[in-house]
Amino acid sequence: MIEAALYTGCRYAELGRLKREDYNHDSGTLSVRLSKGKDRHVFLTEEGKLAFRQWTADLDAGDRIFLRTDGKTWGASRQQRPLDEASARAGIEPAVNFHILRHTHASYLAMAGVPMAVIAKQLGHADTRMTEKHYAHLAPSYVAQTIRENFPVLGFSAFGRVAQFRGRAAS
Repeated sequence: MIEAALYTGCRYAELGRLKREDYNHDSGTLSVRLSKGKDRHVFLTEEGKLAFRQWTADLDAGDRIFLRTDGKTWGASRQQRPLDEASARAGIEPAVNFHILRHTHASYLAMAGVPMAVIAKQLGHADTRMTEKHYAHLAPSYVAQTIRENFPVLGFSAFGRVAQFRGRAAS
């Protein structure tokens, strides 16, 4: 599930609910159902598609993609103890929580210059406000690039001559 979170930016509960039919090999997408009251499609990279193809290869329709080692479903907060133990073994303090994996996914996209609207759609945000609040600082060229791409050419340099502006003389 950790690998899937990094590939998708999905929430823990979203991944825990995924069934075989939620992965579409042809489109390379996951259907995340009823997340925060609405469905969305999560787009996978080639690496993500390969992983989900492997994870779903032997599953039947209706089977959950991710189950615990005991074959049970991942319930609320069942992920924290394994994350705490892994963090302790790795010397990470404070311990990693599952939501940080979602932030990592979005941060990589922002640092690659992906537009905030695209990141918001991938994460299932209703609009870009939350996305910009958390990730815009990771894309310092985002504002500059947007201004440069959208501000019109004024054409002042086309005239070749610039007249000196003279203000009023001081009295």
